[in-house]
Amino acid sequence: MRIAFKLAGLTAALTLAAAPLAASAAKYPDQPIRLIVGFTAGSTIDTVARIIGDGLSKRMGTTFIVENKTGANGMIAARAVAQAKPDGYTLLVSNSSSITVNPMLFKDLGYDPLKDFEPISTIVSVPFVLVVNPENPSTKDIKSVQDLVKRAKDKPNTVTYGSAGNGNLMHLAGAQLGTMSNTAMTHVPYRGAAPMEAALLGKEIDFGFDTLAGMPLMKSGKLLPLAVSTKERWRDLPDVPSVAETGYPGFDVSFWVGTFAPAGTPKAIVDKLNKEIAAVVQEPAVRDRLMPQGNILTQSPQAFREKIETELKQNGELIKRANITIEQ
Repeated sequence: MRIAFKLAGLTAALTLAAAPLAASAAKYPDQPIRLIVGFTAGSTIDTVARIIGDGLSKRMGTTFIVENKTGANGMIAARAVAQAKPDGYTLLVSNSSSITVNPMLFKDLGYDPLKDFEPISTIVSVPFVLVVNPENPSTKDIKSVQDLVKRAKDKPNTVTYGSAGNGNLMHLAGAQLGTMSNTAMTHVPYRGAAPMEAALLGKEIDFGFDTLAGMPLMKSGKLLPLAVSTKERWRDLPDVPSVAETGYPGFDVSFWVGTFAPAGTPKAIVDKLNKEIAAVVQEPAVRDRLMPQGNILTQSPQAFREKIETELKQNGELIKRANITIEQ
């Protein structure tokens, strides 16, 4: 009888504890929602967050506010959301580097990608574009990936490439090119894609794997696109080959942008956000704004979690092959 009484009491306590969460989920949302972004304004991740935030604001009747917490390859933003109250009002909009690369490189990460977040949905899948500055004296004669690799072979460790931070997938893309071409190139990290682009324009570095946010610079001729990082060419650069086409058939690097809630966020809220994101990306006005940022890709929370698990393994293998280490 005492055991039964204790069990009944425990059940009642758990029910009472869950009641506020259930009630909050039922009326969600009834206040502004923060979208935390770990990269600079104007980056692909920031742009996608603002497009989705605008669309969701209209659909869900509340304001979505984008906050940029930059640095440490998205780790500062990820930590902030991992520690936030799991009520659906603080969400993370992240790229795959912060979730599926950082855990392989940093000991003091401050979050566990599988334990500290509830995956909501991916939004877009994005290729990188290998670019050089045609006005840079050190790269003005480089017109192809083959030219770049030859330069790196002729002058080991003198060719430099930038990225949006140590361990960012831009970093991995450059390292993989070096590994596959058997060349030694020097990595220079920045605090985001925009600062990396500024370094290219400022002739501080020789090349970089840029995001599609750099398309205006490519279209204007300020940056010269040499190749696309995915196996398929990018629709807006039909004459630019993939890296795979230039002699490295196994080269295929891309990143996704997705949304996360803190672990413990009620399933009803996660499912509602997933449903609303899947709906908003189908709206013509939103699609028109998203398509230049990448290929639209949404999926269920469970499918997204499985994708993360798979990429953690794949990126771990890539980092090992490329012998990438980060000083901590």
